[in-house]
Amino acid sequence: MLDLSTKIEEVARIGTAYQKKLKKFGIKTVQDLLFYFPSRYDDFSDIIPIKKVKVGYTVCVQGKILQIESTRTFKKFMNITEIIVEDETGAIKALWFNQPYLAKTLKEDDFICLAGKVSLGKDGMYLNNPAYERISEAVENQNLTHTGRIVPVYAETRGLTSRWLRFIIKPLLVNFYHKIPEILPEEILKKYKFLPIKKAIWQAHFPDSFDYADAAKSRFSFEELFLLQLSVLKEKAKLIQNKAPACLMNTALMKEFTKSLSFELTDSQKQCSWQILKDLEKITPMSRLLEGDVGSGKTVVATMAALNTAKCGYQVAFMAPTEILANQHFKEVTRLLESFNVRIGFLTAKEGRIFKDKETYKTSKQSLLEDLKNGQIDILIGTHSLIQKGVDFKNLALVIVDEQHRFGVEQRKNLTHNNALFAHLLSMTATPIPRTLALTIYGDLDLSLIKEMPKNRKKVKTLIVEPKDRSSAYEFIRKEAQEGKGIFVICPKIEARDKKQGTKDKEGMYGSFVPKNYNLGSLVLQDVKAVKEEYEKLSNEVFPDLRITMLHGKMKSSEKEKIMQDFKKGEVDILVSTSVVEVGVDIPRATVMMIEGAERFGLAQLHQFRGRVGRSDAQSYCFLFTTSPDHLNRKRLKALVASNSGFELAQKDLEIRGPGQVYGTQQWGLPDIAMQGLSNIFLVEKTRAAAKELLEKDPGLKMYPLLKERLKNFEQRIHFE
Repeated sequence: MLDLSTKIEEVARIGTAYQKKLKKFGIKTVQDLLFYFPSRYDDFSDIIPIKKVKVGYTVCVQGKILQIESTRTFKKFMNITEIIVEDETGAIKALWFNQPYLAKTLKEDDFICLAGKVSLGKDGMYLNNPAYERISEAVENQNLTHTGRIVPVYAETRGLTSRWLRFIIKPLLVNFYHKIPEILPEEILKKYKFLPIKKAIWQAHFPDSFDYADAAKSRFSFEELFLLQLSVLKEKAKLIQNKAPACLMNTALMKEFTKSLSFELTDSQKQCSWQILKDLEKITPMSRLLEGDVGSGKTVVATMAALNTAKCGYQVAFMAPTEILANQHFKEVTRLLESFNVRIGFLTAKEGRIFKDKETYKTSKQSLLEDLKNGQIDILIGTHSLIQKGVDFKNLALVIVDEQHRFGVEQRKNLTHNNALFAHLLSMTATPIPRTLALTIYGDLDLSLIKEMPKNRKKVKTLIVEPKDRSSAYEFIRKEAQEGKGIFVICPKIEARDKKQGTKDKEGMYGSFVPKNYNLGSLVLQDVKAVKEEYEKLSNEVFPDLRITMLHGKMKSSEKEKIMQDFKKGEVDILVSTSVVEVGVDIPRATVMMIEGAERFGLAQLHQFRGRVGRSDAQSYCFLFTTSPDHLNRKRLKALVASNSGFELAQKDLEIRGPGQVYGTQQWGLPDIAMQGLSNIFLVEKTRAAAKELLEKDPGLKMYPLLKERLKNFEQRIHFE
């Protein structure tokens, strides 16, 4: 006997081909199907007499089929199915293209309901490719599915249509909607006047009105975000119960460090440093997100925390997502701590280095790991290599993770849970996160914001460059290069019309991290080829007089390191690169960021690219090369031109594209209905307050076993990285 947990393989009328397509959407059981909600609705509820039909309008009519005919055109070999439908007021033609089976499905004298757009042809008005549904002449108020009502439209893929989904979901709803358990506590249902689950699930799919559709959407948006908040807050409560090493703040040392800097800390940097250092004094593990715009000075703040921890006799792990960024952190931290007698290690999959006594030495990985285990290294900086087997700290007290959204939760836990005591965690990100998302996704972390930029920084001038202005932009770039300034050129690397599905390339328009199982559809990223082509074009045709090189993620670490050093020293004029330079690259002499196909990148990533220039007192520029006429693309690029604030741009991107597009629905495993809810600050705060209140009353959810079970399943499904 079928139940909600029944696998789709056991459901009648779902063949092997459909099973594969459904699983691409994460639909594996009957319950998954019932919770696969429409993305929108078509209003076909107003059935009108045929005589009132007007060209250009979408209408719904009913009548009797007078004639049906299927023909094939000679020129395009297209099959056309044509019927004439009549009611008491008149007749109208309906046409379908390349659906010859309709001539066998529909018969003369059948009664039919049609819904579609009215077009004008040589022989008069006709319904163009309308939705159809056979009906009974004698029955009024018929229970229609595809026409004559508010009709659900679902996210589709090739061979998986909304019509088929309605055909499958409706009978399952009839059989199972009354078996779906209510997981929301009674007090929450009453307080927020939510529809009960049985009514909500039906109205979500086949609403009686748009008011009911909205009510169902509100309930399920709340439910998904409520589960998310419960999960985050439970994790936070669990963390507080653990014990961490207490690292007392050495005020004199911190003053000595700030005096050693060649610049003055901003007020935001001072405030964030204070928050972090005070957290490190506690015996409960710190879990804090340090958020600041590109170039705002997060590394200095993190280095203060690392120095204080090391001088308390403990070790620090500093993890970055790429070798370029890890290498830059190593150089920056060793420079900042040169006079403080701190032993700093560097570890990647390919090499090991040690900095001590103001010198950097190459060392074998085995020797480095022995020193680490014996406590001879105070701070270890590196990539994912820090969480590999055999990397053992003697007394780890602080874990700093840069661009933390690029590491999985379990990866971070592997570091912080290294020994009996839990290490403090400081996450850093230069990707500004709107408050709604910060409260939800990073709700288990306390937030520190660096709101100011260092003094004496000029705003980067950002310009959209049309094809007709390309030559002028090139001439400007040549002049900048001749003055000894550095130029970045970024390529989007998109190859369309490729039959391959998805890609293993970890660079491109989706950032330098493409999540596992993230489907990029029919687009495949071939960045090396694109960068090589741009390099050849600029070297041979545009700037034959300048020194140009290229950089991409498939190069060896030593190659990338040499290229970056040559560029930094001024031995290279133009660096043509993939998005490997998106974060953390610090080249003060670079004044121009030229981005090809700018419309193909997200606002946050474009802002990251722009942050690679403007790192000195020289005026810098960001050129957005685009050929796209698309209104939304233009709107995003204009937003970048108008604002230099990453926080403002993140909010703007959220408003324009929605969180599902900005942060990736599939990346988290959240349904569309929850993703849409993330942009609603009132809903986010409401779910957080409700989750907090419930957990304060019943931390183990013992009074709510159904909610507890659903939360367990939810946590297995979602993932933030």
